[in-house]
Amino acid sequence: MRKIVISSQKGGGGKTTLAATLGVEAERCGDGPVSLIDTDQQGTLSRWHERREAERPERAEVPYAALEATLPSMAADGVQICFIDTAPTVTDQNRRIIELADLVLIPVQPSPLDAWAIGDTVAIAKQKGKPFLFVMTKANAQAKVTAQTIAALSHHGPVAANFVANRVAYATAMASGLTAPELSPSGPAAQEIAAVWQEVKSQFPEFVKTRIRNTKARVEREHA
Repeated sequence: MRKIVISSQKGGGGKTTLAATLGVEAERCGDGPVSLIDTDQQGTLSRWHERREAERPERAEVPYAALEATLPSMAADGVQICFIDTAPTVTDQNRRIIELADLVLIPVQPSPLDAWAIGDTVAIAKQKGKPFLFVMTKANAQAKVTAQTIAALSHHGPVAANFVANRVAYATAMASGLTAPELSPSGPAAQEIAAVWQEVKSQFPEFVKTRIRNTKARVEREHA
């Protein structure tokens, strides 16, 4: 089971939206079963899931004290990907959660304030030897500040080539227990989230190997 921790020191950066939306996308792609864990006391991810009618992705109600002991049993039960949402602060709890991660996603809005706020999260990931990836959220591709923020982040670590745009659909969907791609499966949000998820899962060798095998099988079928 791959554990993806979504962490950011600054609130309002789209952490919970990213966790929920990527969780749904991973299930859609057949990369599940996916489980979501909400460790933020605000409980936004949990409230979103309570409004949700679809069974997938599931949410595991795991208190922080039992997190480390529970993850192996989740893997044994067949969970393939676990997204862990965290509080927007730097605490000993978040440090320990990052230590459990296979990958840390750091959502960043295109602004100097968000870029300045990454320091402690990056330092913890590096200290613990955990791979991390910046994901731009609420971004406008044409805005100069977006390019400036990406350039600033690139000095600290890898930045995802694909990003989550500033779209009302994300907030609208979350309020109903849905995700923007579910509201409009052929819309721009669906396309960008699919691209973000492909990039995120490419960080794991087993997903790359599966994609290569599937591509090879498709080519063989087409030329049979």
